[in-house]
Amino acid sequence: MKIAVFGGSFNPLHIGHAMLADTIITELGYDKVLFVPTFITPHKVLGGTVTSQQRLEMVQAFCASIADGRFEAETCEFDRGGVSYTSDTLEFLTNKYSGQLDGKLAFVMGDEVAAEFDKWRNPQKVSELADLIIVHRYPDIGALEKALYTPENSVQNKPSGNYRGDFAVKFDRDNFAYPHIYIENPMLPVSSTEIRTRIAAGKSYRYLVPQAVYEYINDNGLYGPSSASGTPK
Repeated sequence: MKIAVFGGSFNPLHIGHAMLADTIITELGYDKVLFVPTFITPHKVLGGTVTSQQRLEMVQAFCASIADGRFEAETCEFDRGGVSYTSDTLEFLTNKYSGQLDGKLAFVMGDEVAAEFDKWRNPQKVSELADLIIVHRYPDIGALEKALYTPENSVQNKPSGNYRGDFAVKFDRDNFAYPHIYIENPMLPVSSTEIRTRIAAGKSYRYLVPQAVYEYINDNGLYGPSSASGTPK
């Protein structure tokens, strides 16, 4: 079985994530994509007021809505607790699926993340444990997120430590030191930050997220100005 690991904060999971996962199965021939929501990300401070558990439950709701089982929510980073490091996750999943894997796991990341891959904990180990799939994202997403930012904007992610953050560093594919597959065609220009901002402003976001995620956000009143009182938007 060929398995790809798709990690992220998924705050919230949106149609760009879903489309990418489907591309990995349909065009790259993988059998399953494991969605692995981070428990505590080492790279950024997450925007918005949702809990880690709510982020996980949105991913679980989406995966459960896909009846053929090709998408699965993996809870190992929540089960482990603490800061989520990819090398630990890949080592765990390699052992979990021992005897079932056709080759190595694959690990999926956007090129804006790959641009700072050398700053990760044990990047060489990540490369040894998994085939890297790097996805080109629309560069104007970075401009959009910058335009949305204000000091009072609680929905904006903020880089932590020595990370500069999404799209602040240009991905240099020619000098990327690790073997990888590069998906040339940009993914859908959808941003979790944009979605959080739209919800907080009372704007339409209905078709930017899968149905199961939309229902979860609505049922739990997430991201909107009324979220503190629990009233759905």
